[in-house]
Order: sequence, then C-alpha cells, then structure tokens
Amino acid sequence: MARRVPDESDFRSRPGKRGSRPRTKQRPEHADAVTGFVTGVDRGRYTLLVDADGPDERVVVAMKARDIGRTRVVCGDRVDLVGDVSGDDGSLARIVRIQERSAVLRRTADDTDPYERVIVANADQLVVVTALAEPEPRTRMIDRCVVAAYDAGMDVLLCLTKADLADPAPLRALYEPLGVSVVETRRVPDGLAPDGWVIEPLDAVRDALAGRTSVFVGHSGVGKSTLVNALVPDARRATGIVNDVTGRGRHTSTSAVALRLPGGGWVIDTPGVRSFGLAHVEVGNLLRAFDDLDDVAAGCPRGCTHLDDAPDCALDEWVEAAPDDETRAARAARLESFRRVLTSRTGAA
Repeated sequence: MARRVPDESDFRSRPGKRGSRPRTKQRPEHADAVTGFVTGVDRGRYTLLVDADGPDERVVVAMKARDIGRTRVVCGDRVDLVGDVSGDDGSLARIVRIQERSAVLRRTADDTDPYERVIVANADQLVVVTALAEPEPRTRMIDRCVVAAYDAGMDVLLCLTKADLADPAPLRALYEPLGVSVVETRRVPDGLAPDGWVIEPLDAVRDALAGRTSVFVGHSGVGKSTLVNALVPDARRATGIVNDVTGRGRHTSTSAVALRLPGGGWVIDTPGVRSFGLAHVEVGNLLRAFDDLDDVAAGCPRGCTHLDDAPDCALDEWVEAAPDDETRAARAARLESFRRVLTSRTGAA
C-alpha cells in the first residue's frame, strides 16, 4: 500500500483551551484616553480631576490597569484614562499610563532602607511645617526635608507655626541664609473655631503658595492640618492635639490629598511623618542643600569626608575664620546640621 504524503492540514496548530491567538507584548495605544490629575488615593481607588478649570471639569474614580504593573500612582500624577470617564455615580475608569513626571519627592523609612517611597509627583515646592513649640522644632528633620526637596529639584518654604509660643528668629537665622523662604503664623484664641484657635496671619503664606503646586510635610502635632483647613476652608482635614507627656502629636491625616487653593494653585497635604530617610540620595549630592557650605567645600582636599574628624576640612576653617562671635556661632550651627545629616546618611559613628 502506498504511503500517504502529509499535507498542510497535518501541520496546523490545534486550538487549545485558550485559543491559538499568538501572544504579543504590544500594548494598545489608547489614542482615545483623556488626561486626569490625581487628587487622592484610597485602597486601590484613585480620585482624579478631568478637564481641570475647563468647561467639562469633573471628578472621576479609577483603578489601575494591569499594564502599569507595580508602579505606584500618587497624588499629583497626571495620568491617561480610558473606560467610563463620565464621572457619573458608580462609574469606574482605568488608568492606563502615567505621564512623565516633572519632579518626584521621595523618602525611605530610614537611611539603610533600599525601598524608595514616592510621596508626591509634579510638585514644585516643598512646604516644611514646623512648630516653634509644643512640640519643639526638630532641625534634623527640617534639614532632611530640605535635602530631599533639593534632590528632587523643588523649592523649599519653611512655615513656622505657633509663633505665639516662641521666637522664630533662631530658625530664621539658620535657614534664610540657605535660600529657604520662611513664613510664620500664630494662633489666636477663638471660641467659635472647631479647635478653639484661628491661624494668623495668612497673607504671606497665601502669597508663597499662589499659582504653585506645593506639598506640605511635617511631623505630627505641628499644626499642619489646622493650617491647611485655614487655607482651604472646605478641606475638613482632621486635627489633633499634642501629648503632654511625650510632646508628640497624634497622626490625624491618614492619606495624601490634593486640594485646590482659592485663587489658584494646589496644596497636597500628606500624613504626618516621624522619619525621613535619605537612602535614595547620593552622598555627594547632600551639599547641594547647603549652598553656603557647598562653595566653601570646593576648597577641601580630594576625598574629604567633611565629617568632624576630616583633616584640613575647609568647612572647619570657614567657621574659625568668622569675623565675629555671632557669625561664628551661626556657621557652627549650620555645619553641625549638615554633619548630622551626613553622619546619619553614611552610617558613620
């Protein structure tokens, strides 16, 4: 019997349970996607503003599409949306792309943690809110926030609250020479206010925030949420009190949220933090946050660590060369702040 010659039909792939369509890594273009501005994140659901300030402005709720993978979507992000972008009750859109970020503010849990936590995106100003008393100001925390902001390419505004309890002059003297803008507010008793106080004056704060996207950072109890409520009357951010024993505040804001400022601009309020790790910042870049020290350090010998035990460090010579005792004390305090950050960041003893 003659053997049958195989034909094409013998080589056709048999359809499996999932069909025979070949896999592809090519992603859809989503040419019909609309742009949204992320204003809030809550357990896998994202609140976005579409067509902000336009004739069809609306709030849309969305979830992440699988295409994005593990990349975090954070407040301030501009993203591409598809699906139901009507903003109607019960509607749910999909975030299919994160647009290029102009700036990213990051922190780590500590200086050895390799995992970077993105706090916000596309903000152009970091507002470090610090109480002058109750709780006492933590200059190390301020320094670290300044370093993180400068590393992200952001401007820094230091907002000193509770100026009715302590003199702001010492902190102004520490940070204004570095190019950090400083504003201050005080509490005035008011029986009609929810927490018994109103915040004054606010004009300088509003001027510094106008037309910008600013992220507020500060440890608990400094009055950050109270300040946000004063700036954005319908914000309704939860406020707390300071523990009389520990001197620490209670975490009241539990998630970051972007709030529109009356008159223009955005405020992104973040939960209170008790640490601000800098593991993501290159040691060589730390001097950028201290303009006055950066110029002086150019005269240091090659390989200088700039630490206390560094031989022939130009920073020590700069302190000793101060023209008077007051200037010498200010320079020494500034250098000490830098070395605290540098010591912690490098793990030096």
